[in-house]
Amino acid sequence: MIQLTVIVITKNEAHNMDACLKSVAFADQIVVLDAGSTDETIELARKGGAQVSVAPDWQGFGVQKNRALLLAEGDWVLSIDADERVTPELRAEILGVMHSAEFDVYSFPRLSSYCGQYIRYCGWYPDFTCRLFRRDNARFSNDLVHEKLVTSKPVGRLKSHLLHESFTSFEAVLDKANRYSSAGALALYKAGKKASLRKALGHGLWAFLRTYIFRLGFLDGRMGLVLAISNAEGTYYRYLKLWLMSKPLKSRQ
Repeated sequence: MIQLTVIVITKNEAHNMDACLKSVAFADQIVVLDAGSTDETIELARKGGAQVSVAPDWQGFGVQKNRALLLAEGDWVLSIDADERVTPELRAEILGVMHSAEFDVYSFPRLSSYCGQYIRYCGWYPDFTCRLFRRDNARFSNDLVHEKLVTSKPVGRLKSHLLHESFTSFEAVLDKANRYSSAGALALYKAGKKASLRKALGHGLWAFLRTYIFRLGFLDGRMGLVLAISNAEGTYYRYLKLWLMSKPLKSRQ
């Protein structure tokens, strides 16, 4: 009987697959749903013991994770991303609550790295995220980005953290800022939101102040300042792109 299924959605994650899958090798089933990788992601996932399916018609992170959830056979499901790692301490907690669960859904803290440094402030930690749940008691929102686990059940908390190797280089920071600001702008546009250049600047400034001052980013040293600036830029780009989407074509010339 399959008790725990780990689900992972991927696209061009060959550089992450080995470490990711090794960290969840204790699972009874590992499901990888790929969005059409052109690198060795699929081959490495199969080599790592995962059951691999492909769904190339990308409709957003939430939709893709729900598709992966449909492939899960376990009583319990653990959802992680390819750049995340389950620590031995978290593994022990997960196995423990599965056999004597007080809750049907659990969250745990996530410790994320930024260009080689684990970030303890900036609003990045403890970053409790719901990822462990009984299969029939939760699903993901259909958001393009920043999807959430949706459940009507009370949520328990584990103590051990999930490692998130989020940005291994500044090139990765810039790439994600571009992709996520575009997806975020599109989501806001579809929701009927409007923006202006002034609002884009204001949102960017507030993102910097929130990250560096109010969320104590300065305690992360120089990298806290770098992160606060990149957060401000990503937020500014999101609202700038929304403003440009809303402008008539003639006024852009």
